[in-house]
Amino acid sequence: MPTVSTMRWLSALSTAPDAQTAVEDCILRLKASLNGVQPDLLTIFISAEHKADYERVANRLREALVPRHFLGCTAAAVIGEGKEVEDAPGLAVSAAILPGVTLHPVHISDANLPDPDQSPRAWEQLLGVKAEDAPSFVLLLDPYSIRAEDLLAGLDFAFPNAAKVGGLASAGRSPNQNSLFIDEAVFHEGAVVLAFTGNVRVDTLVAQGCRPIGPQYKVTACQRTVLLELDKRKPLEIVAELFENADADDRALIRSALFLGISMDPFREAPPQPGEFLIRNLLGMDPARGALAIGAHLREGQTVQFHVRDKAAAAQDLTTLLRRYATNLLKEGHGETLPASPVGALLFSCLGRGKHMYGRADHDTEAFRICVGDLPLSGFFCNGEIGPVGGTTHLHGFTSSFGIFRAKN
Repeated sequence: MPTVSTMRWLSALSTAPDAQTAVEDCILRLKASLNGVQPDLLTIFISAEHKADYERVANRLREALVPRHFLGCTAAAVIGEGKEVEDAPGLAVSAAILPGVTLHPVHISDANLPDPDQSPRAWEQLLGVKAEDAPSFVLLLDPYSIRAEDLLAGLDFAFPNAAKVGGLASAGRSPNQNSLFIDEAVFHEGAVVLAFTGNVRVDTLVAQGCRPIGPQYKVTACQRTVLLELDKRKPLEIVAELFENADADDRALIRSALFLGISMDPFREAPPQPGEFLIRNLLGMDPARGALAIGAHLREGQTVQFHVRDKAAAAQDLTTLLRRYATNLLKEGHGETLPASPVGALLFSCLGRGKHMYGRADHDTEAFRICVGDLPLSGFFCNGEIGPVGGTTHLHGFTSSFGIFRAKN
């Protein structure tokens, strides 16, 4: 079988309503591009319309393309060949040739998660990889059967410098209705995790779909998730002031789509930039104290800023993030044109985005193509997205989380 020395990614998409037709379409296109080369990795994202054929499709792909490793899950909507397929049948398959890269697959059940007081060594044993190997991780989770936040916190604890990206399967609406694929196995609970070591770099981008409104503040008093003071003022007074100074459009958003952005870097000297805040919901208010309940644990001294979300804010946030990434790549590559460095990408996007937010399909994938390049791009619409903000990995909502692959050398 032919061998290659250069990293390559390929993407195939079929919207055929019949699962057998869809899988043969993808196999035909990928075989033609692979030209006899055995892929190191095959990823599959398959929509709920093909529910009766999930395992048959996976088995057929493995049989025809003989990948060394296999990863995927079921989804409410899929992304392939840079296209977003929503409210329709979809099968998205990508093939990766990864010379100099070692893949470490594992399935994790909730019962297998190490205790919080265990050492990083317990996580290294669970994942089959050491922190000194400088791994990167792609994670696919069932939303009903594993403590996602505990898993992410444990991975950050044991592998603090590792890139981590992924999403929660979205085809099922109750336990045991999702399928998670890892190599030749299929699971209906837990998480499947693939660690990459060797000559690979995974760049992560998380577009949270919000724009800042008003100035930045310091948390001067809080109790766990209750925000009591900002710059020695009551938070509700500040929200009222923001509302008073806003135009009609922003007033409507303050009423219905107001969030708090939290800077997660306690050592940052410069003010956080747009897109560098962790966006969290406002859960309630206490008018007597002028306080707000926030969907995150707070610490005194943190920098925060209120944010609003709508389709215009989401589009602006995404474009800003992608352009910043492309600019940094050009600086790193000493002016070489894109897409010379990145070779492929995975996109994990919220079910609340796509045409339901923007009024049309392919918004986020088109922005990626315009700003970063026409790379093979596949993924799915998730029940929650995984990616880092401020050096810590979080479970998000309403985001688009990208994992962009390139060789180190």
